[in-house]
Amino acid sequence: MASSQTTRWLWRNVTLFDGLEQLPEAMAVLVEQGRVAGLWPESGFDPSLAGGAQEAANGGVMTPGLVDCHTHLVYAGDRAGEFEMRLEGASYEAIARAGGGILSSVRATRAASEDELIAASLPRLDALLADGVTTLEIKSGYGLSVADELKMLRVARRLGELRPVRVLTTLLGAHALPPEYAGRADDYVSLVCDAMIPAAAREGLADAVDVFCEGIGFSPAQCERIYQAAQAHGLAIKAHAEQLSNLGGSALAASYGALSADHIEYLDEAGVQAMAEAGTVAVLLPGAFHVLRETQLPPIELLRQYGVPMAVASDANPGTSPICLPTLMANLACTLFRLTPREALAGMTAHGARALGLPELGRIVVGAPADLCLWDIQQPAELAYAVQAGRLRQRVFNGVVTYAR
Repeated sequence: MASSQTTRWLWRNVTLFDGLEQLPEAMAVLVEQGRVAGLWPESGFDPSLAGGAQEAANGGVMTPGLVDCHTHLVYAGDRAGEFEMRLEGASYEAIARAGGGILSSVRATRAASEDELIAASLPRLDALLADGVTTLEIKSGYGLSVADELKMLRVARRLGELRPVRVLTTLLGAHALPPEYAGRADDYVSLVCDAMIPAAAREGLADAVDVFCEGIGFSPAQCERIYQAAQAHGLAIKAHAEQLSNLGGSALAASYGALSADHIEYLDEAGVQAMAEAGTVAVLLPGAFHVLRETQLPPIELLRQYGVPMAVASDANPGTSPICLPTLMANLACTLFRLTPREALAGMTAHGARALGLPELGRIVVGAPADLCLWDIQQPAELAYAVQAGRLRQRVFNGVVTYAR
């Protein structure tokens, strides 16, 4: 199907999930100049309203393009051996303290060239696109030196040029303490604040800054120094927080206006309230919960009670969520965290976009960018109910049909 932004496309008789809810009747959808130009109920649709438009498809379920707002997609090597160790009884924390975990990926990523990282990462990116992703965030965090973190960010930017997808980049220099800084965490935080963040900002390589606020990561005081440096360079703030314990990292991030706090299994009511007041999105990562066989559930009812938007993301990474199937995350969010299918789909569209500071994405409304997916299913809930590849019929990015079968 030849397509360009100048083509006017019309979809007829689609069941439409608009990013927040399923519309009550079948719809006609017009796209032109890269945006949604018209939405009409089929029951009263006058084809002259879309005069000259080319019919793209008839029937199916249409959703916004999926937004994967938390990934670690760029890395070298794999950690299948650690997967086996965990199954033989070692804990994630014990593996990390023994130099495994994140640091094993650091060694492989430091040794890889940009082109080697591109070659390793493209199949993972292609898997996300094949499952409906049109926007994703990619974090650094496996370089842990100025040169290697910038290398990862450059690779992430290049991935967005090599495929029809919108890539946002996040500097996660404070992911772990590199071995050369053993016992000198504050000195490493100074490197992140005084060299890494300024360099990433100067080269335009980062859209946001993230931290791993945890006992095996960085303390709240250290994370606060990083937030202050990020703010000084005009970069947005995100946090890995309350994954393994409650250090108040989410509330701290919210106090700095963070876009999101992610993982949050150990988040308490005070943290939820702080996020609600700041407008910080809760990013749920059921893949890591599943792989690590965690038992501490995120406080879903409290998040609902306080009206905190809940995003759902893949957390695609080599150690704790080596999963590049976003619709599986919708299923896991429902089965493990007891989200409704509507909440899970909103989490992967409208709320995922909000977690990236892009609230105009993840919606199907007139005027919105035309990032769309057409699925060969009967109702939106099927995306969360069944785990099945190959359901995507069409993928539209910026008004251009980039995949069709």
